[in-house]
Amino acid sequence: MTALSAPAPAPAPAATARPHLTRWVLRLHRPALYVWTALVLLSTVLLLLLHGPFADAAAEGWRRFDSCGFNTVCRYDQSAILRYKDWYNYATLAVAAVPFLTAAWAGGALFGKELESGTAQLSWAQSSTPVRWLSVRLATAAVLVTAGTGLLAWLHHLAWAAGRGRIDSAKDWYDMGTFLTGGPTLGALSLAGLAAGALAGLLWRRTLPALAFGTLLTGVIGGTAQLLLPHLWPTLGRSGHGYPTSPAGSWTVSQGGNTALYHVTYHPYSHYWPLQLTATALLLTVTAVLTLACFVVLRRLTGRAAAR
Repeated sequence: MTALSAPAPAPAPAATARPHLTRWVLRLHRPALYVWTALVLLSTVLLLLLHGPFADAAAEGWRRFDSCGFNTVCRYDQSAILRYKDWYNYATLAVAAVPFLTAAWAGGALFGKELESGTAQLSWAQSSTPVRWLSVRLATAAVLVTAGTGLLAWLHHLAWAAGRGRIDSAKDWYDMGTFLTGGPTLGALSLAGLAAGALAGLLWRRTLPALAFGTLLTGVIGGTAQLLLPHLWPTLGRSGHGYPTSPAGSWTVSQGGNTALYHVTYHPYSHYWPLQLTATALLLTVTAVLTLACFVVLRRLTGRAAAR
């Protein structure tokens, strides 16, 4: 792999160097900042509607429907029920896309394009060492991503909780879309996407390949986390004659046997936060490994200049 030249940066006052570089990153990627802000604001409005009037109207529609019994004529607001269901799915898809959008932007614009166009080398020559160039970009993006995903995850959880026990068609807590977008796992996966995109940009140093590889790597990380999720916390179980089932509202992980001895393992709703926190810890560990890999690759690309 050919090393990139990293000219010695011009001396700059210590008191002004750091804020100048952060402002430069924000200014250079201002369009992405505007898009991110718009996405967060629009999603916030939709989630607040789902938490409030949409959920209340759907709950009232289900209450009327359930009270109909066997009456041939039943009047209830079906449109309110469908509106909550449809917009909840749209909101979940939009929030779930954040880690992949983060990876695509980090790989394509934040790192791949800057290395391909020479903007990175210009920054190294004028104001920053390669290590600090990488550190500031990762730290600035991580702060924005963490703040935005924290708000979205909190609001998404509120929107889901508003329908729990009130709306018959509400998603279960262990639905993967609901689980991954309603807690700290969203922010952790988004940070993993940021690190994956950064690594892709440093490896490929071209916009489109880095964008594609970073997004694909994030998908692999998210898919692996989903496969491991049921096993990140000890399950409860039941066994005996007949066919015992898991309690209502529980996530059935495995079941099998025969009429002589049948067993079922499950996660009750009380395991929601333990699973959230262990999944978050796993994803943050992956993020740390990917971030370390970014600095290793940068050192190999720039040689000794990256260590200054």
